[in-house]
Amino acid sequence: MTRAQQTISIALLVSSLYLSLYLELFPLPEIVQKEIVPVLPFWFIVSFGAYLLFRLGWGVLTFNDVPEAHKELMKEIALAKEDLRTLGVDVD
Repeated sequence: MTRAQQTISIALLVSSLYLSLYLELFPLPEIVQKEIVPVLPFWFIVSFGAYLLFRLGWGVLTFNDVPEAHKELMKEIALAKEDLRTLGVDVD
């Protein structure tokens, strides 16, 4: 099963569970049914956004410099400049 199929099947499962709760197919206490179930999608969106912001912040916090990659990139840039100079392009 591909990742897209997994994502689609999980999304269908979650949405069908929410729809069954929203349509009151499962008996829940009145306060839960009227005050909590209608706001579950918004709660999910806010929680997912907070999770993504955390992941972004953590990635920035633990970002490591890679000196070897920098050196390799500089060599590739120099090689590209040489190739362009042989073609008659002014790169400086």
